Amino acid sequence: MIFCQPRSPVGASLLAMVVNDDAGHLSPRAALRFFASRLAPTVFCVLLGIPGLAQAFDLQQLSDQLARPDVIHGNFVQEKHLRALPQPLTSKGTFVLAKNHGLLWLLKTPLQQDYRITTKGIARRDASGWQMLPGKSAGAEQNRLFLAVLQGDSSGLQRDFELSLSGDAQNWKLTLVPRSMLLKQVFNQINITGGELVHSIELLETQGDSTLLRMQDSTPAQPLSTAEQHDFAE
Repeated sequence: MIFCQPRSPVGASLLAMVVNDDAGHLSPRAALRFFASRLAPTVFCVLLGIPGLAQAFDLQQLSDQLARPDVIHGNFVQEKHLRALPQPLTSKGTFVLAKNHGLLWLLKTPLQQDYRITTKGIARRDASGWQMLPGKSAGAEQNRLFLAVLQGDSSGLQRDFELSLSGDAQNWKLTLVPRSMLLKQVFNQINITGGELVHSIELLETQGDSTLLRMQDSTPAQPLSTAEQHDFAE
């Protein structure tokens, strides 16, 4: 698979991160589920410029709106709802989304772990620095989808999802329904809501599990710090 090159949009999020260090050794179906829980930030920004779709508030306008900030800082709360558990698995942390750089996903609880997602793949920080996670075909495909959402690669998203946008610039909802048989095995749909920035991403899986990622206190006011620039440069 070929990774997308960075584009201007930044306003959205992640398709949700669950700490699982065995992603590189999973079967294709299991790898898709692993990256499904990791990438409910992918999203992050759903920046889709799709010609020929006439709406009061259309996908091109959404793309333009979310593309404005160069850097977004914020907090996240992720809830993983499993059919076998009465309460969701909750994780919290902070994120930095930077145009032309990628995403820093900094997990604080229930344990501390830093991730970096760029066109090169997913890296995890350890005592010696950033280490790239091994990628298999299914995991690489899911990473490509994440970056397509993050960077507003409409061609990549249209190939894999049916897209439906409702609402207005201050209160919108984007629904992604899988086209491919491989993605249909994992997802029923992905729901993304927001206003000026993305507020939430919800992944609904075929087996009844779901992931809800809420982006909180997001602000485009701060530039990258020296440490953040270094993290993206390594």
